[in-house]
Amino acid sequence: MKKIINKILVTGGLFCLLGITSCTKELNQQPITSKSLTNFLTTETEVEEYVNAVYGTLQLNGLYGLYLPAIGEIPSDNTFDEVPANDSGMYGQLDQFTTVASNGMLSDLWKNSYQGIQRANTVLNRIDDIPYASAATKQARKGEMHFVRALLYFNMVRVFGDVPLVTKETTNPNEFFGQGRTNKDLVYAQIISDLTNAIQELPASTTTPGKAVKTAAQSLIGKVYLTLGKFAESKAVLADVVASGRHQLLAEPADIFALTNKNNNEIIFAVQFASGINGNSEGSSAYQQFSPSGTISGAKGHNLPTKSFYQLYSASDKRKTAYVGLTSAGTPFSTKLKASATTPVDGGSNFVVLRYADVLLMLAEDENELGNTETAKTYLNLVRKRAGLADATQQSQVDVRDAITLERRLELIGEGHRWFDLLRTGNAVSVMNAWFASQNITTRITNRDLLQPIPQDQIDTDPAIKQNP
Repeated sequence: MKKIINKILVTGGLFCLLGITSCTKELNQQPITSKSLTNFLTTETEVEEYVNAVYGTLQLNGLYGLYLPAIGEIPSDNTFDEVPANDSGMYGQLDQFTTVASNGMLSDLWKNSYQGIQRANTVLNRIDDIPYASAATKQARKGEMHFVRALLYFNMVRVFGDVPLVTKETTNPNEFFGQGRTNKDLVYAQIISDLTNAIQELPASTTTPGKAVKTAAQSLIGKVYLTLGKFAESKAVLADVVASGRHQLLAEPADIFALTNKNNNEIIFAVQFASGINGNSEGSSAYQQFSPSGTISGAKGHNLPTKSFYQLYSASDKRKTAYVGLTSAGTPFSTKLKASATTPVDGGSNFVVLRYADVLLMLAEDENELGNTETAKTYLNLVRKRAGLADATQQSQVDVRDAITLERRLELIGEGHRWFDLLRTGNAVSVMNAWFASQNITTRITNRDLLQPIPQDQIDTDPAIKQNP
């Protein structure tokens, strides 16, 4: 996919959307070695290449290559940054709640997200007029683009709050200057609209690993509804995922992330990486970056599980060794990411965005919030049983809520959920301040710390984009 992206270098507007200023002077130029988007995207073959480029965007460091998983974990009590000064302090700022608007991680997240959004917009705005041999294939591609665009906007709105909403194709970003940020309610409305369309358009299955299918759109909209506190709506669509019979919990936690078992039945949607091909250019560097310092070549110690998190596992919990390892010094690290010791920067682990265990735990949360505590426990206990644990014994809604919260931490560690779970439940400030106190860390946060700053390069380019408090 990365090679396809490099082939499809188009006129500047695709990469300059909303203030990617390094190419603003190139807007009216057509590079000699590049394909013009206007002349290029006219046939089914070219659309298929371009759809792959949309998926390829998800591999970039600003998204699921590195930064988004860290943003979803490091601010929480799940993980920490071992050497905060590494990489210009980008990760350390997240850990210490000192993030500045010039943080390169946030800048790349913003730019890469809008690159993907713009590419999806281009396909959606053109595909109806392009002949396809199969109407079903054309419909599937529309569904995939609706899904990816919704996923990117969902990430953006959770990280930044209000963000510019752009759903039309443009080769001239100047027409969007002055628009400013769109109210997050309208952004969520677009996300729900895109995913509703995707559910209707996507096939039940695919033979191509990494392509979105119907249950992916259903799972994601279920998470969106849960984020918005719409528990009945979330329950209905997640129950459809269960009823589809297309996914199941694997028998052993250790099998889920094995390199020999990628895209298994528990995985609903994953960003694809592969090691040892195209000059080691298709792998992920997350294994290297998220390994403890000094353990492998180039390890940076980013996004490591905290010791307090590791201690939450009981001795009988299979996940204690399946999901987390310990260095000889007793430092926890994720074992969900894997790579060769000789080329740790070229990891072959896919990044799992949605999986069946998450769906079951979201359903448990929906049922519990709707007052159906016993039903909630049936979903919770499916995940606990796979981990080798006894059924939950909690009875009250409050206690079951706490049990589900804990199970989400133990099951989904390192997958980029914990911080967003704290945000959507309104517990980020209280939980983090209590955790800081328990660790004798002087940091304290307020509601002002719950959104990340808008990248400074965006504000410098378009003054209508205002900074978060």
